[in-house]
Amino acid sequence: MPDALFLTDGEGFAPTAHSRGPWDPQALHGGAPSALLADAFERHEPNSGLAVARLNFELLRPVPMAHLSVSVTVVRPGRRVRELHAEVHSEGMLICRASALLVAPVPGGLPAVAAGDPPEGRGRAMPDRAAGAVSSFTLEGVEDGRESFGATGMEMVWIDDPRVPGPCRVWMRPRQALLPGRELSPLARTAAVADFGNGVSASLPFERYLFINADLTLHLQREPRGEWIGMDARTILFEGGTGLAESVLHDEAGPVGRAFQTLVVAPR
Repeated sequence: MPDALFLTDGEGFAPTAHSRGPWDPQALHGGAPSALLADAFERHEPNSGLAVARLNFELLRPVPMAHLSVSVTVVRPGRRVRELHAEVHSEGMLICRASALLVAPVPGGLPAVAAGDPPEGRGRAMPDRAAGAVSSFTLEGVEDGRESFGATGMEMVWIDDPRVPGPCRVWMRPRQALLPGRELSPLARTAAVADFGNGVSASLPFERYLFINADLTLHLQREPRGEWIGMDARTILFEGGTGLAESVLHDEAGPVGRAFQTLVVAPR
């Protein structure tokens, strides 16, 4: 199998097994199309001089292990604020919508008070990877011995024990290229990692419940750097309410932003 998440397929893309998700063997993990779309946004606006402040992905249907076509358009042109819109189609159906908000970078020379202290509850400090344990992220009895985004698509170093329900910290980096000969950019890596929040911070047992994210939103305070992205994730559930997974995202220089996922929770 090629060492890539996708292959080129005419004018579109064909997922490899390294993109497979945990809920359905015929569907992708949300991190794989999120990385593909982040790459598409960057390639559409390579020299804009603007910074990506927000990425939003709406997963309208399970993303199938099938040919995918991606289109990107500018819906809000501007020198200081620009918004891009993307769609993923497969077999004539709209599968995913996405948007990217680009803004002018914060100028230099601001008063020191403008930076301020990090808000309370921003997240615990991310220890160095040397303090963690290397492991893949697979569901026992579901993904055993099978290529998937969690098992063969990503490398993980766990700070907290993923077998213990609740908030959890982990460092991740992709094992695979996006496409043969095209590595993931730091932004695409961050999008790929961000979709793991609900799984990393699982509060319910996988074998008894589904908690699938219907969307993913990233708010970035600066451009991520490097190969490794750290995640400090927690899941919030209220009976009769909605499910939310919230993650603080880090690179090796410190926090880079937050990710949010709206969860669909149901018994299996």
